[in-house]
Amino acid sequence: MKSTSTLAPNALQRAARLSVAPMMDWTDRHCRYLHRLLCKNALLYTEMVTAPALVRGGALHLLDFVAAEHPVALQLGGSDPKELAQAARLGAEAGYDEINFNVGCPSDRVQSGTFGAVLMKTPALVAECCAEMIAAVDVEVTVKCRIGVDDQEPQEILPEFLAQVSAAGVGRFAIHARKAWLQGLSPKENRDIPPLDYPLVQQMKGLFPALYLSVNGGITSLDQAASFLEAGMDGVMIGRAAYHQPSDILAAADQHIFGQGNAVNPVTVVQQMLPYIDAHLLSGGKLNQITRHMLGLFAGRPGARAWRRILSERGHIGGTDLVEEALGHVTGQAAA
Repeated sequence: MKSTSTLAPNALQRAARLSVAPMMDWTDRHCRYLHRLLCKNALLYTEMVTAPALVRGGALHLLDFVAAEHPVALQLGGSDPKELAQAARLGAEAGYDEINFNVGCPSDRVQSGTFGAVLMKTPALVAECCAEMIAAVDVEVTVKCRIGVDDQEPQEILPEFLAQVSAAGVGRFAIHARKAWLQGLSPKENRDIPPLDYPLVQQMKGLFPALYLSVNGGITSLDQAASFLEAGMDGVMIGRAAYHQPSDILAAADQHIFGQGNAVNPVTVVQQMLPYIDAHLLSGGKLNQITRHMLGLFAGRPGARAWRRILSERGHIGGTDLVEEALGHVTGQAAA
């Protein structure tokens, strides 16, 4: 669905004070719709979409989203500057507020395509890719990267990477504060095993004060996010915690991070999801395509186990009546 971006750059930067990281198989359009109900202000990201899939494969359905998701960014993967420019143009025409370039994913599939984290080794190519995308679109082009890969020394390569890529016109980066080991660690292990180096990312803000830098990796609470902002980082990007405990991270983010409104009641959010679920079912979709993203809404709260069990076991065949049945186990308790 086309939904033209009308977001001013300064509004996008404000939204990026807190963003939900792009996560493969997780941050699809249903997930983003849910997250937007929980938090009005945070910047949301798509799963990574490869430029070849859009340009050569014509998989334009991967760009589908609804206007309610704004502000929302499209993350692209690839390594061919001209092809990325074409993909970025398609994303901008679809209405995305930002085009983000993936220079951080360590999966085997990404490596075999010579993009993702392996591009940390070729900052000149990243700069060329970004320059082509910037020339092709009016919306902001940003980069999500690691602090380094394999045997690289992050203290040496990260400043050089930021210098080269920012010289191409990129003004905003989200930096995952871990190395990626392209050999010997699985993608899952790459999210946990390499040690976090938050001080290095914070040093980059001192070296590049004009850049908008967000820190990513291992952040599990709004208090932790606020501490990074208070310490001088421009933004904080949260991944798994925002997905698995969305109420803990997102429901209070408008108030805690953006200084607006009150914390959102997840019970109310479930009720707001029902018309969206109905429309999805009427179009031929399955309930669990949406409810799989809702399993953590009541994490740590009375009734959460029953909520998860009902939706997990019967979500492939149920409708909104099943969601209401599951909600009955937490109604009146979730807000307590």
